[in-house]
Amino acid sequence: MHRTQSQIKDFTQGNISRQLIVFALPLFLSNLLQVVYNMVDMIIVGNVLGKAGTSAVSVGGDVSALLTFVAMGFANAGQVLIARYIGAKQREKLGRFIGTMSGFLALSAVVLSAVGLLLQDTLLKWMNTPDEAWEGAVAYSTICMIGLIFIYGYNAVSAILRGMGDSKHPFIFISIAAVLNLVLDVVFVIGFRMGAGGAALATVISQAISFLICTAFLIHRRAEFELKIHHRDFFVWDKTMLSALVKLGTPMAIKTASIQVSKLFVNSWINSYGVAVSAFAGIANKVSSIANLISAAMNTAGSTMVGQNIVAGEFTRVKKILKNLAVITLTVATVMSLLICLFPEPIFSIFTDEKDTDVLALAGGYVPIAVLLFVGSALRSVMNALINGSGNYKINFVTAILDGIVMRIGLALLFGLALDMQHYGFWLGDALAGFTPFWIGLVFYLTGLWKRARERE
Repeated sequence: MHRTQSQIKDFTQGNISRQLIVFALPLFLSNLLQVVYNMVDMIIVGNVLGKAGTSAVSVGGDVSALLTFVAMGFANAGQVLIARYIGAKQREKLGRFIGTMSGFLALSAVVLSAVGLLLQDTLLKWMNTPDEAWEGAVAYSTICMIGLIFIYGYNAVSAILRGMGDSKHPFIFISIAAVLNLVLDVVFVIGFRMGAGGAALATVISQAISFLICTAFLIHRRAEFELKIHHRDFFVWDKTMLSALVKLGTPMAIKTASIQVSKLFVNSWINSYGVAVSAFAGIANKVSSIANLISAAMNTAGSTMVGQNIVAGEFTRVKKILKNLAVITLTVATVMSLLICLFPEPIFSIFTDEKDTDVLALAGGYVPIAVLLFVGSALRSVMNALINGSGNYKINFVTAILDGIVMRIGLALLFGLALDMQHYGFWLGDALAGFTPFWIGLVFYLTGLWKRARERE
């Protein structure tokens, strides 16, 4: 009788460096493609509609991103819990947990879409959206809110695969979305002249198709992932599993939401300095997102590997995983810092019309801030992998409040208003706040509290 080969990866043994790189590489490429197809929106709109279009995509994207916090937080929590079930040799629980998580996220998407549409005008006014960009920002955010269910769905399915150690297939599915998004951007923005709304429509359609393909793959290969799942699991949730997901996912969601809220707060002040600064803020956000490419991939891979090894009691392997993470992320941060220092204007000019000299004039002063963003992103990814992988919801909650609200808003106000550094001060405060998870994680590591996660199993 033919036995189906399991696709679940066991990270409690084997070469750590190789496992980390092999697992993280598709994650990095997936993140790169996501950044690329988000950049495509801004590049095409910016070159077709100028700084007003760039500002519209920037502001509309910020408002829409605020609503993804539940998807990101609970999907990441789900990934960690799946890894912990695998590390604890409890694979029979996977199907029931996945049904519970997926049903919960679907309901969350519907509720938040409705809330977002009701509060849209209020949020855009709070963001000090420039008059020239208002119509485009409304169109962009409306379409993205309507398509929120697909963003949540893709995050859920990708988290399931990543939790089981499969990072290759999510990369394939996001590749399909990236190519499709580029094609549709050209059709809607350039061909049909739909402006910022066309860019949003291209993004939503590409994400929807990626989600559907990813879901079909998981259903077709469920035997290889050892999933015994029933339709009722999506509607009748396991209370114990839902409790575990909520306990871990809530601080992760709060962390994502609070960071996004603080960014909205910072950007609302930045937008008040005029359309040129608002447009550059959108460009700067895209450049800073590049800083998260390697670190986000390593954080995701590290969380899964750390989660499995803590539950299995392999504490020495956990330390080696963190060391490898630090070496890789800091090396990449150094290279990126050199590039931004040597070629600032050529890099920033990619995203806007060369005639918008007032936008490009801001690039020089932003370079030191970009370097801080790169280094901070590298360091916090190491400790976030430990904090998330440990499943310690209390430390996650503390990190969420300090990183997302207290430090980001506090430092932004300090440098931007109190020290009168204006928009550069707000950017500087945000960059320095990014080091907060590293300091919290360092204390968590040195005290050995992360080892106690095994005792809760």
